[in-house]
Amino acid sequence: MVGTRKLHRMLSERSPLGRDRLFALLRTAGLLVHRKRQYARTTNSTHRFRTYTNIVKDLQLTRPEQVFMADITYVATHTGFSYLALLTDAFSRKIVGYDVSTSLSIEGSLRALRMALKTVKHPERLIHHSDRGFQYCSHAYVKLLQDHNTSISMAAKGDVYENALAERVNGILKTEFLLDRQFPSHQDVLAAVREAVTIYNKERLHMSIGYLTPELKHAA
Repeated sequence: MVGTRKLHRMLSERSPLGRDRLFALLRTAGLLVHRKRQYARTTNSTHRFRTYTNIVKDLQLTRPEQVFMADITYVATHTGFSYLALLTDAFSRKIVGYDVSTSLSIEGSLRALRMALKTVKHPERLIHHSDRGFQYCSHAYVKLLQDHNTSISMAAKGDVYENALAERVNGILKTEFLLDRQFPSHQDVLAAVREAVTIYNKERLHMSIGYLTPELKHAA
């Protein structure tokens, strides 16, 4: 109650406050409550499946559908987490496949991969790159890639820099498209991701690809 009386006195001495000033006063009075950030681990590279070497390191990117980068991130909800599996074209930065599920099982990653492969003209000329998570090393996932004659590449264990592009796309979706917040439900996450991917691909300009949208770069 001491903090409340102090805040009341401070507010009574000032004219109407803006948002930033109000939060500064709350912080001064010790009344600002910091939200605990929810965290979920999405990569488990301790498993019995075969892993693959990195064959895209130092590779020069010259065209779309040359390298697809795969990753999984999480989105918080009031009841737990939703998991977003993404596949991004390394050349165009276009998100070519995605899926939102309520678990880290391989099904979500498989659905994202099927979406991505559906439009690839020459999958035998494609390299799929990921971390060493069990989803990407699983028999079903590897078989789907092998059935399309797609090459497999994986980052070294624990080396996030070898999958930096996928991490960067995750960061853009979370910070610019506000996926880094807590959603009421899984259905709300689905709607938000669908909208974010559409805007990211068709409207967001990327300095790294000459201020084009991923969709235009991919088509060109």
